[in-house]
Amino acid sequence: MDFSRKYDVVVAGAGIAGCAAALAAARRGCSVALIEKQTLIGGLATSGLIFVYLPLCDGYGHQVTFGLAEELLKRSLKYSPYDLPPDWGGSGMRNYARGNRYECYFSPAGFILSLDEALSEAGVDLWLETAVCQVNSDADGKVVSVEVENISGHGLIAAGCFVDASGSAHIVRRAGGTVSTAENTPSVWFIQNSPDENRFYNIQDTVHIKTLHEKENRLMPGDSLRGKCVTAFTRRCWSHIREYYDQSYASGKNRFRHFPIQLPGMNEFRKIASADGMEKLADTDFGRFRESSIGLAGDWRRPGPVWETPFGALVPEKTGGVFTAGRCIGATGLAWEIFRVIPACAMTGEAAGIAAALCVSSGVDTRELKASAVQNELRKNKIPLHLDEIPGAGNSPDARPMDINEGIAGEDAGFKSGEK
Repeated sequence: MDFSRKYDVVVAGAGIAGCAAALAAARRGCSVALIEKQTLIGGLATSGLIFVYLPLCDGYGHQVTFGLAEELLKRSLKYSPYDLPPDWGGSGMRNYARGNRYECYFSPAGFILSLDEALSEAGVDLWLETAVCQVNSDADGKVVSVEVENISGHGLIAAGCFVDASGSAHIVRRAGGTVSTAENTPSVWFIQNSPDENRFYNIQDTVHIKTLHEKENRLMPGDSLRGKCVTAFTRRCWSHIREYYDQSYASGKNRFRHFPIQLPGMNEFRKIASADGMEKLADTDFGRFRESSIGLAGDWRRPGPVWETPFGALVPEKTGGVFTAGRCIGATGLAWEIFRVIPACAMTGEAAGIAAALCVSSGVDTRELKASAVQNELRKNKIPLHLDEIPGAGNSPDARPMDINEGIAGEDAGFKSGEK
């Protein structure tokens, strides 16, 4: 080994879930390493140019997601030309159609800067351009260290507890845990200059975000876990962008005024791998009481449905020493659609970071930690964990989740139409 380090908690993946987990653990006095394979932090939210911090509410005026999810939303505005809707404490200036929901736009680059500021303040040791390439477990199946590669060479990083916020359940899979996969449809966001375009996702003047969605030819399950399929998927997205500009120029638009500025810095897979957890979130779980709930998540696509989040969804079934957070928690189908986005990633990341800190301080394994211990820590910050703690939330007459096809078709249309 070229180098070795030891921490209380190691978090793999510096997306929103990983940043939240690292912050939660560090703020409880743990030494924390946050490992990121890219140079940028924020994951799909920033490198993917996603640009929209989706709602913390149920669409009917009830905030349902709190804690670090709310803190990071407010931090996302610090270096950005946007504000919150008036209903949620902002001026409403430079906000978009769904101004009555507790959500906002942000500058992807600005959010990176504010996330890094938060990590620095908390004392998180950030490792950029460092890839986890091997996971080491003890005889009981508990993850005890990871082997990494960066410009320094090959290193070993050990910890008392790990959080897998990789988006692909990378640690869980490398440790022999089982996962579920799902289809992905090319849905690419990029920054362009165009004075003539409808500047709905506008950043400033002629600069704005453009989105292209493919409705057909979905990838089959599992493709997102094959290396060459990442290349094929990304190049397909690039092909859509070329098609868009070729058609634009053929119709007479001026390429000196209408052109791409920035493409996503990471692949645009929304769902890669969901670790099989001790508990699992399923399609019909909205509105369901979960005794072990560590937070609430509303449906970002339509008003009404709200999910309680069972702690067991963050605990891999067959792998010790690691919690999951964000896009790789135990969720399937429509529930995965809800829990793969920014607010739910921040919420599950905070819970995973707290849980990891508790495992370190108490000396218990992840599979032995009681949900009540995590709940007690969350309640100290006055975070509601069950729907009945927020009168009226999730009780709308149309509280049913969209199906996946509705979600894809409505991702832009819902925002532009001004739906609640």
